[in-house]
Amino acid sequence: MTPGGSSSPPGVVVVTGVSRYLGAHVAARLAADPRIDRVIGVDVPDPTPEVSGLLAGVERVRVDAGAVGGLLADLDVDTVVHLALVSAPDTQQGGRAAMKEQNVIGTMQLLAACQRAPRLRKLVVRSSTAAYGASFRDPAVFTEETEPREVPRGGFGRDILDIEGYVRGFRRRRPDVTATVLRFAPFIGSTADTTLTRYFSLPVVPTIFGRDARLQFLHFDDALEVLHRSVTEDHPGTYNVAGPGVLALSQAIRRAGRVAVPVLEPGLSGGVALARTLGYGRYGLDQVDLFVHGRVVDISRLEQEFSFTPRSTAAAFDDFIRAHHGRALITREHLAAAEQAVLDGIRQVRAAARERS
Repeated sequence: MTPGGSSSPPGVVVVTGVSRYLGAHVAARLAADPRIDRVIGVDVPDPTPEVSGLLAGVERVRVDAGAVGGLLADLDVDTVVHLALVSAPDTQQGGRAAMKEQNVIGTMQLLAACQRAPRLRKLVVRSSTAAYGASFRDPAVFTEETEPREVPRGGFGRDILDIEGYVRGFRRRRPDVTATVLRFAPFIGSTADTTLTRYFSLPVVPTIFGRDARLQFLHFDDALEVLHRSVTEDHPGTYNVAGPGVLALSQAIRRAGRVAVPVLEPGLSGGVALARTLGYGRYGLDQVDLFVHGRVVDISRLEQEFSFTPRSTAAAFDDFIRAHHGRALITREHLAAAEQAVLDGIRQVRAAARERS
């Protein structure tokens, strides 16, 4: 099939990572499609109570994504949707080592199993715009052909580069399989719960003094739509998937009704510590660099090949705001913690300057 062409819907679909929010929603949506015969959800941990109800029509198999070789052969699977990626080390027991084991080694083993599956005809892989990194040397807009100017500092970005390298090798070995790689911008929306949404839910939001990153978001429902089309249609290639338009970080914070707390860049760790103190999760280098430098991608290839345009970055962000309005209150303790974060950052900068002198 030519890019953008339709195809006969798959018979048996395997979705990895169904114990997580994205995987569960994708599997449930595919299972509700009458054109698809069977949907098999693969993961080791049990799904959280939040998503377990979605999997009523999904056949679950407790096995690691890297150990599905027998499953692919025994069930004559023709489509694999690989979503079992960990984006932050704190969400994985075992930290960064376990995160890399699942992301990189798990994907490598899955692709080896796919290579040996004779009936496989389609592979869809979740990727991320984190593949481009984030630095002061970045172009204004990344296309799918743009190489990162610097290797991403964060573990997730480096994992994504490795994963996409393995997929390129798979494409060379199995040119008969339609392989689709989707580089998603950060998810946002009324139902998304990510490090990004938790960041904008902070009562006081740490930012970098003198920086105003340009950001793009993707509504979670639009991510589901693109994934669904990737399974039921033929779209070989790599695609940026993001909402058109951009929001400056300062605009996003104002829209969310939050208070920005500028800190000097070496003192950002103080702002991150503030977020942890307030119970809003951990932020890795991937997120920190995004908030400092921003990232914007071109989606014209997606629009042309899928005949689909996600809702705008601003519309996706506004949907998130409507769903989360009023959930965080600024207390005296919050402001005191924010003030302390700023002071700690200033002290760190002064200490570093004394050491250099």
